[in-house]
Amino acid sequence: MMRRAGLAALVLLVLVLAAGVHRGQTVQLPGPAALAEVWDAEHRPMPPAPLVRHTDVVQAIEEARGAWGGDLAVDVIGHSVEGRALHHLRLGTGPLGVLLWSQMHGDEPTATVALFDVLQYLHTHRDEPVVRRLLERLTLHIVPMLNPDGAERFQRRNAQGIDINRDALRLQTPEGRALKALRDRYNPPIGFNLHNQNWRTSVGRTGKPAAISLLAVAFDEVRSDNPGRILAKKVCSIIRGAVEPLAPGMVARYDDEFEVRAFGDNLTKWGTSVVLIESGPHPGPDPDRALVRLNFVALLTALDALASGAAEAADPNGYESLPMNGGGLFHTIVRGATIWPGTGVAPFTGDIGIVATRSVRTRGGRRELVWTPRIEDLGDLRVHGALEDVNGEGLTAAPLWDRRLRPGQVVSLLDRVADGPRIALGQPGAVVLLTPAPESGRYVVERVISGPGTVDDTAR
Repeated sequence: MMRRAGLAALVLLVLVLAAGVHRGQTVQLPGPAALAEVWDAEHRPMPPAPLVRHTDVVQAIEEARGAWGGDLAVDVIGHSVEGRALHHLRLGTGPLGVLLWSQMHGDEPTATVALFDVLQYLHTHRDEPVVRRLLERLTLHIVPMLNPDGAERFQRRNAQGIDINRDALRLQTPEGRALKALRDRYNPPIGFNLHNQNWRTSVGRTGKPAAISLLAVAFDEVRSDNPGRILAKKVCSIIRGAVEPLAPGMVARYDDEFEVRAFGDNLTKWGTSVVLIESGPHPGPDPDRALVRLNFVALLTALDALASGAAEAADPNGYESLPMNGGGLFHTIVRGATIWPGTGVAPFTGDIGIVATRSVRTRGGRRELVWTPRIEDLGDLRVHGALEDVNGEGLTAAPLWDRRLRPGQVVSLLDRVADGPRIALGQPGAVVLLTPAPESGRYVVERVISGPGTVDDTAR
């Protein structure tokens, strides 16, 4: 019965998309660059994505409900292990149902913020033809935060210690049961499973960060195609075209191996073809902001393509030709420096590979995102990429023994490093780059590398 319902929904989807091809050609969504500018000007102020809590989501939902009035339906589809409400937002009156759920892993928050930015855009521009078309042809079913207990702790799993995304069959988590019941209630033909991936993920072997990775989720071990999965591939092609101009060379394809326990794979099997969007590492001083912006452009463009019929007309090769996800990306690599390790070992020429892990802590009543840099590798790292490449040729790299050091200071190296930190595997990723000073045995500080800074929960 479920497969027959899924087939009926798919037939409806094809009819809706075909109608859109003929009727929607003169109504166009702004292009990626223009949408990014709109996001810059209009996005809803929220704390940085990793610091968003369930209370922030509740506030955003209430504001959206107040703005939309009766056009936005909000209901509670269940509660987390610790009793936090799981919200379902329904918007639009169209025959094509689209399910979007975010943060089933509590430490994967980017799309939660982006979904509220999509709602903000649709409300601000609701009288424009492109938005009217979207709301007339689609009905959006949005679950902005599926794992609020995990979000509270900034951890992947729920309060039971279970990975919700591996609970599609046993359904031992209340969060998983709520998502399954929602899917079964509305049986949407297509869905968007919104995640974040490891910050060491690269685009193939290019050394570039995989800021966005896409997947048309498989529904069986042999990764068969059916009309629903082909449509998902076409939607991925649309998304690639939207985000690559904003993140050139930073879009990859996620591994499509079938995972028998996972929600995306099983929803696709049950009749809701799933597009997976994984937000990954991004260079620059404010990566979370940049990733929310990319998700906003990706989601809005994909929804418009479903409403207009552009998705059905897209070439799936745009997805198939994406490089696969790779690994081994560093946050920072200092290349070609003379490394003075401070361990008694003689200096040597090499690269320093630094990784950075993210955690959330509460201090003084405020939540903070904390980066902890660590030296992960030494030697010849030419086959690896990094979010930040530092040219260390002609410079001496020493462990940072005093965080008050600033460029231009003249220092003595030997006596300072003798009983201090080290450049060694597992040591803190804090390095000072030096050049010899005119005085014998003295050095001039050229640069201090101490990892990304701490970010607090100030809304922006």
